[in-house]
Amino acid sequence: MTALTEELKRGLDAPICLTWELTYACNLACVHCLSSSGRRDPRELSTDEARAVIDEMRALQVFYVNIGGGEPTIRPDFYELLHHATDNGVGVKFSTNGSRIDRDDAIRLAATPYTDIQISIDGADETTNDAVRGPGSFATALTAMDNLAAADFGPFKISVVMTRQNIPQLDRFEALADRYGAELRLTRLRPAGRGADSWHQLHPTQDQQLELYHWLLDRPHVLTGDSFFHLNALGDENLPGLNLCGAGRVVCLIDPIGDVYACPFVLHDEFKAGNVRDTGGFTAVWKSSDLFTELRQPQSAGACASCGQFDACQGGCMAAKFFTGLPLDGPDPECVSGHGEAPLAAVAAASRPQPTSNHSKPVPVSLGPTRV
Repeated sequence: MTALTEELKRGLDAPICLTWELTYACNLACVHCLSSSGRRDPRELSTDEARAVIDEMRALQVFYVNIGGGEPTIRPDFYELLHHATDNGVGVKFSTNGSRIDRDDAIRLAATPYTDIQISIDGADETTNDAVRGPGSFATALTAMDNLAAADFGPFKISVVMTRQNIPQLDRFEALADRYGAELRLTRLRPAGRGADSWHQLHPTQDQQLELYHWLLDRPHVLTGDSFFHLNALGDENLPGLNLCGAGRVVCLIDPIGDVYACPFVLHDEFKAGNVRDTGGFTAVWKSSDLFTELRQPQSAGACASCGQFDACQGGCMAAKFFTGLPLDGPDPECVSGHGEAPLAAVAAASRPQPTSNHSKPVPVSLGPTRV
């Protein structure tokens, strides 16, 4: 284990990646949505409060903020907040379904410095994508990509959550990114939010994890956000990245009402460190919350201590363990050595933790038939 990894585990003065969900409002209802988005929360941070958070980021010298939702562009003040950040030297990376990026918006975004865009899709074709993200969502995303390309935005990102349905399309995703001169970013499916209900149908098989590992090794230019470090136990070569769980150490999340969570994928009271509306704001939460202080202490390898691959995979993902009901010091539910299978089978569905809040619209979200 590198000295850098050990240093990062003790935490930094400011997060490397600060994720900020601006709103729970969303015009889609993706079946794996981490935050169960759909309806706006009336307690959302006001424009002035959001600007104050950005001012704190500038003072902390946060290099960039990763904005999401919901669909962040739904907020009427989205562009005001975007420009307040970039004008103050805080870069913005925002994830969008593309539904609100018309030609004029694409031109405006292309003229905004320090701005990066991720267009989310979950299939390389309409059938695969729309089964997860909803009818028409694939065509909408492609239109947004066309608009950004026509505006000479530059190499935007195409962001894909890996599922057992779309892993056979890896080469097609790469071809799509090449077609637009875009960067491909693949992320891991977590059983959080509505994803807790669809995870068992969507998460990759063991054979597919091996396929993904070797595919990524051959393509170090493909971005992953360090979300597949559990795959490092498959071989002698690690995937690019920090190879650690950065929750409360180098990453965290601010939700639409200002609550600060250690992990962007665990929106649950057990991982809530405070609120930006509290005395001292976000800065006080990051630097002195009890939860973050605890997470920055040396962690036990627990049940994984006897496994020869612990240094490679670090025991896997905290979010994946938590929402499947596994102990945080136990094996990852997708442990590539199979150590998570027995404990996962022993967990009763009723005992799995549930997300603290659900902002889904009162319309059933169904995955429907899926290809295994």
